[in-house]
Amino acid sequence: MDTVPAESTPPERPLKPALKRGWRCKCPNCGSGPMMDGYLKVRETCPVCGEELYHQRADDGPAWATIIVTGHLMAPLMLLVFEVFRPEGWVMALGFSISFLLLALFLLPRMKGLFVALQWAKRMYGFGDGNDRYPDQ
Repeated sequence: MDTVPAESTPPERPLKPALKRGWRCKCPNCGSGPMMDGYLKVRETCPVCGEELYHQRADDGPAWATIIVTGHLMAPLMLLVFEVFRPEGWVMALGFSISFLLLALFLLPRMKGLFVALQWAKRMYGFGDGNDRYPDQ
């Protein structure tokens, strides 16, 4: 069996506080510094604590999660509005298109923050060749 010696295993990072900080788009380490540089670009390092964030790669995960959550919120709401109010088709299409877009734009950076925070807490770095497994040691 391959076991990692206890002295080479890095200490656990708390997941729940990291996810809360990620939802707020703050550094998963300190919770003070902004995680994003703009709307979706993750900063190289935290300006407050210096934690390296450049190796976190969320890829398509946040977009997928945003679409799933937004769709699951909007679909029952569409059915409810249609059954109760019976609006014109164009009113429903326009109203729910705008609502979907606004909700997706609100959730996307927060989902990215969650994915980056999860990767940070679980020490998942870059998904490269394995040489960057524990860069903070």
